[in-house]
Amino acid sequence: MTTRVMIVDDNPDLVYMVQEGLKQLDDSFEVIGANSGPQCFEMLNHEKKPDIILLDIMMPGMNGWDVFAQLRTHDQWMKIPVVFLTAKTDDLSRGFGTYHTNEYICKPFQLKELKQRIDTIVQEYKS
Repeated sequence: MTTRVMIVDDNPDLVYMVQEGLKQLDDSFEVIGANSGPQCFEMLNHEKKPDIILLDIMMPGMNGWDVFAQLRTHDQWMKIPVVFLTAKTDDLSRGFGTYHTNEYICKPFQLKELKQRIDTIVQEYKS
């Protein structure tokens, strides 16, 4: 069974590293990348819905908080699990992210740990 992961981050190197790293750890992962909030929504409108979204907070233009808020106001996206994958580690951000999203993972992170968390969250939502 394929797990479709969308990563939204303005750092193309990180997007590529997560795409390739997750696929190497488990070939059942299908990872798509978006480099901005608007590109995320464009892809959500025109591609198959992901099983989970990995979302950076600090992005120019439309930040991760804004993307998250829009995801939660649209019926077709509101149930997609969201994981903040970010370097923003202040207490307020961590508290909000932990309370409102499925997971809050600080950069830098280990790919194996990320894969384990994705597996757990997706399994919970599919059951």
